[in-house]
Amino acid sequence: MASGTTAPPPPANLKRIVAASLIGTTIEWYDFFLYGSAAALVFNELFFPDSDPLVGTLLSFLTYAVGFAARPLGALVFGHYGDRLGRKKLLVLSLLLMGGATFAIGLLPTHATIGTAAPVLLTVLRLVQGFALGGEWGGAVLLVSEHGDAGRRGFWASWPQTGAPAGQLLATGVLSFLTAVLSDAAFVSWGWRIPFLLSGVLVIVGMWIRLSVDESPVFQQALAQAETRKATQAAAAEKLPLVAVLRHHWRDVLVAMGARMAENISYYVITAFILVYATTSAGVSKQTALNAVLIASAVHFAVIPAWGALSDRIGRRPVYLMGAVGVGLWMFPFFALVDTGGFGSLVLAVTVGLVLHGAMYAPQAAFFSEMFATRMRYSGASIGAQFASVAAGAPAPLIATALLADYDSSTPIALYVIAAALLTVVAVGVAKETRHRDLNAIEPSADAEQATAPAADARAV
Repeated sequence: MASGTTAPPPPANLKRIVAASLIGTTIEWYDFFLYGSAAALVFNELFFPDSDPLVGTLLSFLTYAVGFAARPLGALVFGHYGDRLGRKKLLVLSLLLMGGATFAIGLLPTHATIGTAAPVLLTVLRLVQGFALGGEWGGAVLLVSEHGDAGRRGFWASWPQTGAPAGQLLATGVLSFLTAVLSDAAFVSWGWRIPFLLSGVLVIVGMWIRLSVDESPVFQQALAQAETRKATQAAAAEKLPLVAVLRHHWRDVLVAMGARMAENISYYVITAFILVYATTSAGVSKQTALNAVLIASAVHFAVIPAWGALSDRIGRRPVYLMGAVGVGLWMFPFFALVDTGGFGSLVLAVTVGLVLHGAMYAPQAAFFSEMFATRMRYSGASIGAQFASVAAGAPAPLIATALLADYDSSTPIALYVIAAALLTVVAVGVAKETRHRDLNAIEPSADAEQATAPAADARAV
């Protein structure tokens, strides 16, 4: 059998695939982050008006966390069918689900109109958002990873990752504009709905672009080889992707989950919880806090490809470890700067935090993709990433807000992020370097030399 190495596609084709993944992930993250920002700013008043303001914020963040609970289910379902049917079909479905749920939130009656049914409906739509995002991330990064050349995989695969800060930038920018041009009363009354309704337009654009790209050649090759084996030999029935992942790659799943802890927790503390902390403890206005996150998100977007390119030169692990250690060391200076109440200090605090976060987030796409075999890669990468989000990103703003309510201090919150950073350092520290691995190899968890050996190519799945 010929070598499993797939020739890289023409640059124009690769760029179109990267653009499709980036625009799709930007829209999905816009929808997801928009909810988080709205939860911090207005949902406590609209859906939990009978509660104390800080308790209302806690309840609002609880509905925010519910979205994370649905992400593992999305990872399982989308991973299974993505490994069986292909990446492209599932990415189209995830975009439709996310956009539809976000648009519906923009039409949702509030507590003042339908009472307790309002937060119930809000929670249901948040579950749909989480389910869709649970399947989006794995497919988007794999589509690029499996199209691009191995030598620059970290750089190209980092572009779908920029969809997170781009979505954050878009969501925060729209909210910042609306809070600047509308009075507080107008924004709470109807202005908050506009960003959610805009999702409908964004989804139409995303669908048009995403439908234009080709299926992953690595997946197509693996599927053809699997079909050939079935036709030419009495092979045993192919195991479900989930079963195969848990049997052959359970260590890689645990590494991925551990790697996500500091990345996920730090991000939501820096971008979502900070809107609560800065406005309640540091005396900063909503507009000022949103503008700081807006500026920092723009820098975050710019540095992610640079970190991805660096991971191609020195490896995924060193770059990831720099980010984890850096975030842990930055937490006490981060809150000290926010406490000054100055706009410049706030921008510096959030920007440095997100630059360090980018060192973890940028190589993550290639790192996780390179851990798993092709016919179980969607499941493996999605399970590792999304199951960790339940313990990491989901409760992060909730835990941080509760710690602030109990201790009236940022110290416990800083220690919380530092503990997550230590866990990530251990997980990434025990992992093997992956940057030289062949994505066609049946055992990508093996050493790079073994993964690229002719025998491994002959057994490619």
